[in-house]
Amino acid sequence: MSDANVRIPEEAKDRLAAIAAAEGLSLRAYLARLAETLLTPAERAERAEKALAALKEWNGYAPTAAEEQDLDSELDRRLSQVTSR
Repeated sequence: MSDANVRIPEEAKDRLAAIAAAEGLSLRAYLARLAETLLTPAERAERAEKALAALKEWNGYAPTAAEEQDLDSELDRRLSQVTSR
């Protein structure tokens, strides 16, 4: 296992350390676990592609690019309403 030095603001380090401690982990163990559980952009794209294929096979759902954009815009609108409260 190799070590890495990562420069982040002190406040971010302190926050991560507090979260790790609350879960009974060292900061190092918490960051390692976090890295194992997060998806890379390529992994997210692959999962989205598989989900879309499963939906198409299951119920014929196959939105056009314009429909996807409309749905994304609607989701963004709704999320902004919720987060601005």
